[in-house]
Parts: sequence; C-alpha cells; structure tokens
Amino acid sequence: MMYRSATRFALSVSAVLSVLLAFPTPASADDEPDLTGIWRSFPGARSPWPGDSYTDEARTKIDAYQALIEGTGATPGGFCVGTGMPGSMLGSGGYPMEIIQRPEQITIIYEAHTELRRVYLDGREVDPNELIPTRNGFSTGRWDGDTLVVTTTSLKEAVDQRSAHSDEAEIVARYRLGADDDGNKLLIADLTLTDPRFYTAPVTVTKTWVAADPDMRMLPYECTEPDWEDYIDDLRRQADAGDAGD
Repeated sequence: MMYRSATRFALSVSAVLSVLLAFPTPASADDEPDLTGIWRSFPGARSPWPGDSYTDEARTKIDAYQALIEGTGATPGGFCVGTGMPGSMLGSGGYPMEIIQRPEQITIIYEAHTELRRVYLDGREVDPNELIPTRNGFSTGRWDGDTLVVTTTSLKEAVDQRSAHSDEAEIVARYRLGADDDGNKLLIADLTLTDPRFYTAPVTVTKTWVAADPDMRMLPYECTEPDWEDYIDDLRRQADAGDAGD
C-alpha cells in the first residue's frame, strides 16, 4: 500500500514538472543588467534638443514666458527649483546622478536640486486621474531583454526649461549599458517625447553617462519651489498692472 502511494506521488510530481517545464521560465533579477551606481555626464555625447518642431500653442506660451522674465536673469534653478523631466535627465548642469536598483523599483537621484525619480517595475496599474502632475511625472518600467524601458506621464506643463512640454507629454526612455573605446562603462538612453499639444512630431534625443570612479560620492543640494512660483506670480501681477495703466 505504501509502495503504491509513493509511486502515485512520484508520478504526480513528474506530471506537474512536465507541465511547468512546458512554459518559459520568467527571467530572474540576475538576468537583468545592473544599473546601480553613480553616473556622470559623458562629455559631448548628447543629442541637441530640436527646437523647430513646436506647435503654435507651444511657441505662444514659451514666448510669453520669455517676455515675462526678460531682463531679470531669473531661472528656476536660481530659486532652487529642479528642472523636471526631461531636462533633469538630459542636463542637470553636469551634476552626477545615482541609480539604486531593486527588482520592483529603480530609484534615480540627481545631485542637482536632489531631484528624485522612482521607476516602478512591479507592473502596477494606476488610474491617471488619481495622479497629481509634477515636474518629474510618474514613471513605470519594464525590461526588454538587456534594455530598461521607462515610460513617464503625469507631467506638469513646463515652459521654463529648454525642453518645454505640455501636461499631455509622454516620455519613453530606453536605457542600455555599453562601453567606450577605452573600456569605460557607459549608460546610454534614447529618449522619445510625444506631445501633440507642444510638438508637431515626436522628439528623440540620446543622452550618455559614464560610470563614476568608485570613490565618488553624491553631495547634498537643498532646494525649494514656492519661492520661484511666488516670483513668477509677482512678475505677472506687475505685467498686468502695467497693461492696465496703458
């Protein structure tokens, strides 16, 4: 009796294993490239931002903003306001960034303004109506072989950065590892911004970073945004008062 039971158990296990092996095994975290570490901008390895594909709405809003700050020398960074996507990714004034990678999330910290981005890899689905638009938006990611594909939405409209966009912008960035001629480890990202309100066609640029020396560390950079918004509001009030007096 015990022999027959043991035999049936062995056959059952064998059958289950046969079914499981019939399906592909999900890639483990060990199969994915490790992007962890501090990265600094690779000199001269960024595509220029195309500024000739703005829509009429975009040009009107950008021109109005430029007229508002003309002669002041004011910038968001001067008021400790982070650039926001995609500028934080493409520029950041040459400051380094740090990537912390876990199976369910990748965290990106830009030293400039201590801008923080979380890329969720756990397949979560979030109702867009429940998200508050921000300068860096909401990012989810997935692995396509050796390439990390990150989609960013829920962006706040921004005309105060060189890569202006509306709140309907969607950014898809594809990150991959590489190496230069000297064998230095590179992180290369191809970024495509789609924004039918601000651009007549999708905009694609490439940004490259090089792995920092092992002894390099990130430094603190404290920032606040309200001062900048108050300053712009003051300029608008002054402009409106001037128009009313004419």
